[in-house]
Parts: sequence; structure tokens; C-alpha cells
Amino acid sequence: MARTVYDQDGRKVRLDKISPEPPAGMTKEKAQRRFAALEAELFELQEMMWGAKRHSALIVLQGRDGAGKDGAIKHVAGCLNPRGVRVVSFGVPTEEERQHDFLWRVHGHAPRHGEFALFNRSHYEDVLVVRVHGLAPKSLWKERYGHIADFEELLAEHGTIVLKYFLHISKKEQKERLLERESSPKTAWKVNVNDWKERDYWDEYTEAYEEAISRTAAPHAPWVVVPANAKWYRNLVIAESVVEALRARRREWKNALEAMARKARAGVAAYRKERQAGS
Repeated sequence: MARTVYDQDGRKVRLDKISPEPPAGMTKEKAQRRFAALEAELFELQEMMWGAKRHSALIVLQGRDGAGKDGAIKHVAGCLNPRGVRVVSFGVPTEEERQHDFLWRVHGHAPRHGEFALFNRSHYEDVLVVRVHGLAPKSLWKERYGHIADFEELLAEHGTIVLKYFLHISKKEQKERLLERESSPKTAWKVNVNDWKERDYWDEYTEAYEEAISRTAAPHAPWVVVPANAKWYRNLVIAESVVEALRARRREWKNALEAMARKARAGVAAYRKERQAGS
């Protein structure tokens, strides 16, 4: 699987050195077959996590306008049981949210044990758009990298599997998607002039993303740079990454579920014995 993972291995992220295209030899048909093969396993792993209540999963999706965050959520969440899934979109902070620290509005949406939470944009906006548009002094947003790293470490210490994805598209691909959105009756309602205005800050956002990824990547909260020019490949990369992370806990969850089953069976057996003695 061709993807770039960052977890504080000493490398400075350079997005212009990473191709947003699928690797050579990968076709849409191959990717879709591989994705389909993962669906049942992802559903099973989610069920095990839900039952064991030892961990939760937080999927953070970041990317430029048109990168495909909604599409990625649709396809990944489509493999999961809705019972244990929450999708949260973070937009412009409300008046109440602005009167608290920048993580206040995020922490309450962290998933409980057994749950999946998918963030469409996230706490990273406070070192991205805030930085690019000068919405806070540099002295303030610079400190936020450390706060974000500490926040994600706290989540991980309490059993949250933190997975962060930057959906990497080219400037040319973004333009084509925005034009397509504008011309289609099904998607024209999404048209926003700000999407075009933000393109004027392409280089500034590139620097902001590179520093955010480099400063906050960690083994317990890695970043995956997802080649996202092809939507079908984007979906596969994310699905394989999520399954890989959950597989690492399969044995622990299996043991916990078996222990729960033994305890439950013992309780039922004791109840039946008690009823028989009283009859």
C-alpha cells in the first residue's frame, strides 16, 4: 500500500514530494476489490471493539476544499454499524466556543469506549485557517501544537485509537472538482465562493499543513498522507489503515469478550440452578 505515514521519525513533511496520484499498477477495479474484501473485517472489528469496551477510535480527516472528506466518511462509515458511530463537523466557532479554550468544543465529542468518532475537520483548524488568516497572534497559535499533541496523548492513554488523515490533492484536481460541483445540479448547493478565495492561499496552507503534520505526529497518533486525486484509491488507503490499526487489538478484544461470555454463562447457569432448587 503506497501511503506516507508520519510518526515523529525525524522527517519534515514535504507535500510537494508526495504524489497525490495512485501508485503505478493500481487500478480502480483492483482498489474496489480490495476495499470490498475489507468491509466485513472492518465491521467485525468494530463489533468486537463495541462489545469489549476497551478502546474507542477517533478518525480525523483534514484536507483542502474539495479533497473528499465527506466522500471518505460516506465510504468508511458505510462499512460500520451506525449504532456506534458519530460524525462531527467542525465549522466556524460559535460565540460560546470562542469564549473557551480552542479544545473545549472538541473534547466533548471524543468517542466513548466502544465508539467510532469521525471528525470532518477538527482541532487542527486552529493551526491552519487561524494561522493562514491571522485570526490569532503567532505567539498563541504556535503554542497550540503542543496542546494538540498533549490532548491526543491523553486520549490515547485512555484507550482511544487516534488516526489522522490528510487528503492530499493537487491544485489542478481541486479546480476540476470545484468546477464539477458548480455545474452539477446535485452538488451546486455546495458551491461556496470562499472555496475559490481560499485557493489564493494555496502555498500558505501547504506550509501550515506541513508544520501541523510534522509537529503533531506520534506513534500513538500518526498522520497518514493519503493520495486523494483518485477517490477510489483514497477510500482504500483509509480503510486499510483503519483495519490495520484495529487488528492490533483483536486478540485483546477476543480475550475480553470470551471472559465476558464465561461470566454471563455462569450467571445464567446459577439462575437456572436456583430456579430448579425452588421448584
